[in-house]
Amino acid sequence: MKQVKKVILASVLSLVIAILIVLGLKAYIERDTQHLIFEEISLVPSSETVIVLGASVHSDGKLSPILKDRVDTALELYRNKKVKRFLVTGDHSTDDYNEVNAMGNYLMKRGIPESKILLDHAGLDTYDSMYRSNAVFGVEDAIVVTQKFHLPRTIFIAKGLDLPYTGFAARSHSYKTTNKIERRELLANLKALYEVLLKKEPATLEDRL
Repeated sequence: MKQVKKVILASVLSLVIAILIVLGLKAYIERDTQHLIFEEISLVPSSETVIVLGASVHSDGKLSPILKDRVDTALELYRNKKVKRFLVTGDHSTDDYNEVNAMGNYLMKRGIPESKILLDHAGLDTYDSMYRSNAVFGVEDAIVVTQKFHLPRTIFIAKGLDLPYTGFAARSHSYKTTNKIERRELLANLKALYEVLLKKEPATLEDRL
């Protein structure tokens, strides 16, 4: 019985420590990046490029609500002359799933010239998108657009890669998956720390997979 109690106690302590590490990392990343994240257009510094991070698209190419909010916010920055061009980055790992062209088409239907849209077809995750933005597309300064819950990790990665990017929070609505995504962000912070410390290369440095 004593052995069982010791095992239970050790398990509980391990769980508590793990939770404290995850929450502590979240707090650190938020503090480390808060001065680089903006929610008011009048306050965000102008940049050459706005980077729009991908999210899910429907089979007909329609943007999911989360992705639509990101692209619409990037359009708002462009129309307020805060940026001059777009880099849309996301998953195009199979022929029948293409976040990148969906974003590009959405922008062009709203009057953005194709010449002002860079397409990153191999931005498979946030780290790859940040790394490739500079290594493949030569983006030296940028405003990164994504939801507020995603921005601290994104800018933390950019900082870790010595990229002087700022973040701008997408005009968000209430999403059915918000709670699930926010929980996933807690674990994604651990992955981001690992990737930044190792400075690992992304899946590919080619134009696309």
